[in-house]
Amino acid sequence: MRIEYDSTRDLLYVWLAAPGTRAAKTETLAPGVHADFDAQGKLVGLEVLDASQVVGQPSQFEVVFAPQVTQVVPA
Repeated sequence: MRIEYDSTRDLLYVWLAAPGTRAAKTETLAPGVHADFDAQGKLVGLEVLDASQVVGQPSQFEVVFAPQVTQVVPA
């Protein structure tokens, strides 16, 4: 995960895939908050317009990752 902030445009982008991964589809989650998905439907990143107004100051957040589940199928 990588977080980028452009203070000139007041834009926050949270990369959940490798930075530069192209989005095939964008969905609006809330006014000024957009989710980008790749061609397979995997979430690529989140974009927040007017981030200083949306996020506010000071900001703190926590990200919790679920453990990866691997299914073993008998041969």
